[in-house]
Amino acid sequence: MQYMSPSTQGFYNTANYPKRMLPDDIVEVTDEQFRYLLKGQNAGKVMAVDADGQPVLNDPVLDAVEVASQERIWRDAELERVKWLRERHRDELELSIPHSLTDDQYGQLLEYMQLLRDWPASTAFPNTDARPVAPAWIAEQTR
Repeated sequence: MQYMSPSTQGFYNTANYPKRMLPDDIVEVTDEQFRYLLKGQNAGKVMAVDADGQPVLNDPVLDAVEVASQERIWRDAELERVKWLRERHRDELELSIPHSLTDDQYGQLLEYMQLLRDWPASTAFPNTDARPVAPAWIAEQTR
C-alpha cells in the first residue's frame, strides 16, 4: 500500500516501511493520486489533506521575506531581458548608424527600466499585480 504524509511531505510504501514506523498523519493514496501528488510536488506544490481526509495540493505559504526576494528575482530578470535594447541603441548612436528604436521608444525603455529599479521601494511592492508593465512594442523586438 502507498501512503503520503503531509507533515513530512513524503511518500511511504508498506513494503519498505513497517506500518509502526510511518508518521501518524499518513493517508492512503491510489497509484493515480500518487502520480498526481508527485507531479504537483515536483512543481512546487505542498501536499495536504482536505476536510474529508483526502490528499490535495496547495501553493506553498511564503513569508514576506521570501515573497519580496522572489519579486526582486523577477525584477532583476526583467532588467536583464530588456537591457540589450538599451545597449543596441547606444551602440547605434555611437556608430552613427540608423537606430532600431525611435527616440520615443528609447525614452519609454529608459522609463520602464527606471520603474523596475524603483519597484522594490514602491508602496505596492511586492504585489505582482502592481508590477511595472513593459511597453507593448518591446515584445516585437528581436535580437
